[in-house]
Amino acid sequence: MITNAIRVARVGSAAELAAAALMMLGYPCLMLTALLPSVPAFAAVAAVTYLADLYLHRRRSYLIELLTKVRAGLSIRFLVRELLLVLLLARLDLSEAAAFYAAIACFTVFFGLQAPHGALVTLIGKRRSMPVQTRNVDLVSRVRIPDAPPRLLLRNAGEKVLHLDLPAVVGLLVWAGGGPAAAAFAGVGVTLGLGLLYVLALVPYLRAKRVPPRADKVLSAVSAWLREYRPETVLYFSGSADSAYQVNMWLETMEQLDSRPLVLLREHFILEKLAPTTVPVISVPGGVHLMNLDLSTVRVALYAANVGKNIHLLRVPTMKHVFIGHGDSDKLASVNPFSKVYDEVWTAGRAGRDRYAVADVGIRDEDIVEVGRPQLAPIQPRREAPAGRVPTVLYAPTWEGWDDNPGNTSLILAGENIVKRLVAADPPVRVLYKPHPFTGTRSARAGAAHRRIEALVKKAAAERAMDPRFTPDTAAQAAAKAELARVEQRLAELARTFEGGGDEAETARDGLVDYRRHAEVARLRAEWNDAYWRSFPEWEHRVITGAEPRLYDCFNVSEAMVSDISSVVSDYIASGKPYAVTDSAGLGAEEFKRQNTAVRAAVILDNGAAGLDALLAAVRDPAADPLAGGRKELKEYLLGPDEPTSLERFNAAVADLALKSEARNAGQTARIAATTDDPGLTSTKEVPAG
Repeated sequence: MITNAIRVARVGSAAELAAAALMMLGYPCLMLTALLPSVPAFAAVAAVTYLADLYLHRRRSYLIELLTKVRAGLSIRFLVRELLLVLLLARLDLSEAAAFYAAIACFTVFFGLQAPHGALVTLIGKRRSMPVQTRNVDLVSRVRIPDAPPRLLLRNAGEKVLHLDLPAVVGLLVWAGGGPAAAAFAGVGVTLGLGLLYVLALVPYLRAKRVPPRADKVLSAVSAWLREYRPETVLYFSGSADSAYQVNMWLETMEQLDSRPLVLLREHFILEKLAPTTVPVISVPGGVHLMNLDLSTVRVALYAANVGKNIHLLRVPTMKHVFIGHGDSDKLASVNPFSKVYDEVWTAGRAGRDRYAVADVGIRDEDIVEVGRPQLAPIQPRREAPAGRVPTVLYAPTWEGWDDNPGNTSLILAGENIVKRLVAADPPVRVLYKPHPFTGTRSARAGAAHRRIEALVKKAAAERAMDPRFTPDTAAQAAAKAELARVEQRLAELARTFEGGGDEAETARDGLVDYRRHAEVARLRAEWNDAYWRSFPEWEHRVITGAEPRLYDCFNVSEAMVSDISSVVSDYIASGKPYAVTDSAGLGAEEFKRQNTAVRAAVILDNGAAGLDALLAAVRDPAADPLAGGRKELKEYLLGPDEPTSLERFNAAVADLALKSEARNAGQTARIAATTDDPGLTSTKEVPAG
């Protein structure tokens, strides 16, 4: 029941649900204690409402947003509590005292201060906003950007100013409980004084020297930097808040390009979720602002997603435009007809080319280039497991998708059957369960299945820990945990030292990469991953959620995988290890393979997990693996050859297309010159790049 309540209320935990219930029940209780009247009870309930409200804000609970939508926002809740305090005073026959009138005057003036306070906070935010945000772009030498106001003033400003009513509330309750009237007057004075000081403290930050230059000057500074840096290859991205992974997967590849790279984003919230990188990044929400940036040196533009805002860069003819996508799978998104707008479409291997041919969506074969998947370099090939080690099987189902097609995920119909058979396998295997991060966001059934599977894995892990056949190396694990703690402490120190404390203007000004820190973080993350896997027994079943360890790290410690139709399967094929895919839609093995290229060398499972024994047999005896040859052929078909490397092929494709862009631009210049020399020729007007 609690689980259902959490889902319906869209809160994150039982503690959050309890805080929400206490806060909402608190206000009727406040009224009751005011009417009785009871000062101690009123004070206790008021404290609960303050603390519950504060907790929900700190957790950024959806309930807070919901209350605002139904006109029960933060200001209303504070005002109601204060009015009920006035009611308490009246019920105590204190309505003729001077302190009573002081209370009414205090709360009236205090809420009157909310308007100028809110206006100042909003105005400061607007005046300090910039048309672009940047990382690894030197703006300091080109434009003056003053320090941001102290976070103490602007962070959660609405909450902070409203909580200044606490001195008045406490003073009035002391007086109502039999204390001196001076306590009430003192509390009232402190509340009004602090409120006024808060408003006055904001005023100086509206002065011209405290705000960044106008948008045109900032854009000119960014364009001046672009002219100096002369970017040649741009990774362009626009998307929703939860799609940052689609651009993050390309950052390491951009860092290794032979040409000068630039990342161009269209939403600031994507920039906030961008992984650390040494590549210069510019976030430009405004289409007009983008069109006024000097991108005249760019010759190749790479697009990781098909979205409407792509048109703002696609309009520039002086660069060649390429769709590179954000994964390789047999899903319909991999053959989107929108891809016709690009000069070229780059696929991992021959399979991508064939998909477009079969789909017949207007993509010409000569416009498709096979470049491999540079992101797959961290995936290690299959190696013989040490004798006596319990092999690991990774279950990594995809999420339920946007519709109720049973083929979207194995989680709902087959997930429990798969995990039950894996944890009961004899000889034993270790199960790693890593669900898709979107699991359960749309389907309650998928969310429920996930929780049942999670419980199954944890129960099996507890039972195995009690099995005398499995003995942990406690000394080695203790050393690994100590190493893990050391690395996490250092990573936290680096995060605190370099995290941005200011607003977007200050962050753009100071957002230059520290190469030594960047290298240290990369080294520490590798050490963290190594220590993580050594910190618990290699036979222990595990549920893995969150960003770390990453999916590819799970690939590398596994001997086999069970998954669904998604890019996860195509990526895992790079390892050459056995894998199984569930035919949750019940198409039948032959039809399932016909429709989905990536499963042609897979063990096919039905919803009862029949066929899992074949996967386990291949894990236990690699020499008797009947699909090993098929996986090798499929790997080359899907991802291209091992040599030259994918990064080398990707760099070659960039260089080749840049030459085509240069040739096009030279031809256009010659045609314009010919038109100028011969007025009788029809003029061809070039669209400016910036």
